[in-house]
Amino acid sequence: MTEVLKQKIIEVCNKKIAQKGDNVGVSFYAFFKNKNDNPKLLMEAAIWWIETHQLDHFEKAVKIKSLVEKL
Repeated sequence: MTEVLKQKIIEVCNKKIAQKGDNVGVSFYAFFKNKNDNPKLLMEAAIWWIETHQLDHFEKAVKIKSLVEKL
């Protein structure tokens, strides 16, 4: 995982957790704007989420943050 994506995921998870608490869920789409302005980064996130970790569509932000911080 690139450092850019790693930092983006941690930042978004921290923001979501601060706003809605530890039970907030996220999907890999949460790390991107509604328009696909960076398809390469989106595919990197999708591959990491779906193929590498076989995660459900929505997962707890604390779980995702923890996985990313271990990289």
